Amino acid sequence: MVTRDKELYAPLFRNLSMFKRSYELMERTLKVYIYMEGNKPIFHQPILKGLYASEGWFMMLMEENKQFVVKDPAKAHLFYMPFSSRMLEFSVYVRNSHNRTNLRRYLNDYTDTISAKYRYFNRTGGADHFLVACHDWAPYETRHHMEYCIKALCNSDVTQGFKIGRDVSLPETMVRSVRNPQRDIGGKPPQQRSILAFYAGNMHGYLRPILLKHWKDKDPDMKILGPMPHGVANKMSYIQHMKNSKYCICPKGYEVNSPRVVEAIFYECVPVIISDNFVPPFFEVLNWDAFSLILAEKDIPNLKQILLSVPEEKYLKLQLGIRRVQKHFLWHTKPLKYDLFHMTLHSIWYNRVFQINVRK
Repeated sequence: MVTRDKELYAPLFRNLSMFKRSYELMERTLKVYIYMEGNKPIFHQPILKGLYASEGWFMMLMEENKQFVVKDPAKAHLFYMPFSSRMLEFSVYVRNSHNRTNLRRYLNDYTDTISAKYRYFNRTGGADHFLVACHDWAPYETRHHMEYCIKALCNSDVTQGFKIGRDVSLPETMVRSVRNPQRDIGGKPPQQRSILAFYAGNMHGYLRPILLKHWKDKDPDMKILGPMPHGVANKMSYIQHMKNSKYCICPKGYEVNSPRVVEAIFYECVPVIISDNFVPPFFEVLNWDAFSLILAEKDIPNLKQILLSVPEEKYLKLQLGIRRVQKHFLWHTKPLKYDLFHMTLHSIWYNRVFQINVRK
């Protein structure tokens, strides 16, 4: 059994040996076929900047990949359906109509085209097909016609049909610079972090107003703010606050996911995830207790007490965990081993292999 590894930090993983074996098997054997059907901008046009960048970076890197991609679908273990949930909303949704049926229908027609042209989708009902989507609406858009596909989703909500063991929780990564997606990475060492807890953001959903009601302007250690004004200086101030804080509060918004989780990892601030039905990214392989705190929504009134009750030694371990896990959450224009592209692909592969074994 592997407990030491130069490239991997064992406490981050549920089972390091299992992860390594699975990852190496993926590197040696995995073959992916990408459907070329579907027109731009909804298909094959990645968005590489902003909130939904994860789906775009994965699409770009997968479509450029030489190691895993095959031209012959008969040789593939997995089939990728490369659509952008952000571009689908942008191109098809009628503003203020509050009706998303046409988005779902659009993907239904695409699935019908693929299953009529190829025999692979119908063979498994789509169970060896996968999609990668970061928009909030993706669980709705892919319901029914893509029901059995492996879905890598930022909106990984168990009450909206996210299936643990089949679907993959995709990290929501806020990319500010396409040329340098790691810009501003890092933060102050633990002993120089003067703020106990930090949150700033819009009042989306029901939970954030509760957080502000209990903590805004109540305690100098708890820097819990509403929306920060727009502008470059304020964006930098937001980043500096994260780099200066011991804990970064990551409450759910309208949906269970929040870009703050990955931002906290980026700026080496221990994420405090408050979102009851959220499945954290790569939950099947990562041990989130090694680098984050996951609290129940009902714990908000006791937030400071809970944070102060974490012993210094435990906090330092969490902080080290954050620094070590960071490399698994980074995009690179040329993918590196164990980076975000490979971790996403690995989780899709891992869940599929596991399902096949179970089905036997």
